[in-house]
Amino acid sequence: MNALNAPALVRTGLGDQIRQVLIDGITSGRLQPGERIVERRIASELGVSQAPVREALRQLEALRLVETTPNRGARVRDFTEADFREFFPVRAGLEETAADLAAPRLAGRVESLEVHIERLTAASGADVMRHSIAFHREIVEAAGNRLLRSVWESLGIEIWTTLSVRRHDTELCGKTAEHIEIAGAFRRRDPSVGRLLHDHVMSYAP
Repeated sequence: MNALNAPALVRTGLGDQIRQVLIDGITSGRLQPGERIVERRIASELGVSQAPVREALRQLEALRLVETTPNRGARVRDFTEADFREFFPVRAGLEETAADLAAPRLAGRVESLEVHIERLTAASGADVMRHSIAFHREIVEAAGNRLLRSVWESLGIEIWTTLSVRRHDTELCGKTAEHIEIAGAFRRRDPSVGRLLHDHVMSYAP
């Protein structure tokens, strides 16, 4: 097994697969802030050419996970408290707007949210965050606003939330109850559901 602990890659969509391998390395701590990411070494470990590694690094730079310096290559960014203070209000604002837009569509019809809550309740480890984000994504998609969804996805929601939870040792056990409360607010057509979701997202903030 290579240093990235990556599964064997298939030949299609290599850039996306390498991107995910590197994201997993960053969020798990296997790739530490300040650590160099050498294209040749990554390509060798994964058994691919350097081109898809370069493409993956460009995507990670757009997500603010790596930084590239001329003549020095790419390094994992040194994440700061300011990064997280900037991220969560933006995420919370987008999701508050999404909830307000989605409210008419989800009013009394929250079965799609309840599916994610059931999966979240039964989840453990990394799956907790994955199912939590799926719950939030369901609301964003229900808003029916393609621009909002695109901006939300571009933030790297799961990645940055995972980084924050890991860095600040955020307690996740009580978050499922908040998801249940949010679904209940949609069910009963509570006009404050947007603010409720906003405050829930901000509860992850440091």
